[in-house]
Order: sequence, then C-alpha cells, then structure tokens
Amino acid sequence: MAADAFVKFAADARAAGYDEVLERSWPADAVVDTHSHPFAVKARVVRGEMWLTVGDSTRHLVTGDDFALDRDQPHAERYGSTGASYWVARRN
Repeated sequence: MAADAFVKFAADARAAGYDEVLERSWPADAVVDTHSHPFAVKARVVRGEMWLTVGDSTRHLVTGDDFALDRDQPHAERYGSTGASYWVARRN
C-alpha cells in the first residue's frame, strides 16, 4: 500500500510540474541549520516527526503532514528521537 501511495504522490507531483520525486530519510535527533535549495519543494512526512522553521514560524510535522517551500526559501529542520522520512517533489 505504501508503494501505491508513493506512486500516486509522484504522479500528482509530476502533473503539477515537479520534475524530481524521491524519499529522504534523516537519523534521530538530526539538526539542519538554516539553508535554502535551488528548487521548490512539496513534501509529505511518511515516518517520524520533524520541526520545520521558516522565518519566525516553526511547524511540528508528523506522519501524514505536507509542507512546501519556495525556491531559495531559507529554512531549518530538526528531526525527532526516531528520525523521519518524507517524500519530496522538487521543481528544478
């Protein structure tokens, strides 16, 4: 079932103009300081939890939550005690 859900996520993302879709996994308690990417992001948390900080706002994201980032948007990430995985679509 998870494989079918990933296929649907990827198909929907490509239909919306995203050209790359993959799964990213992070270890327990990982912290990624403020950075940006040269691509737009649309993602869905599929395991664990994370905190995403954009500007002065921090969102606590858990399995099933979606998030999006614009190209070159500064943000920081922190992952929970069991790490996290998310599916991510990138628009390069």
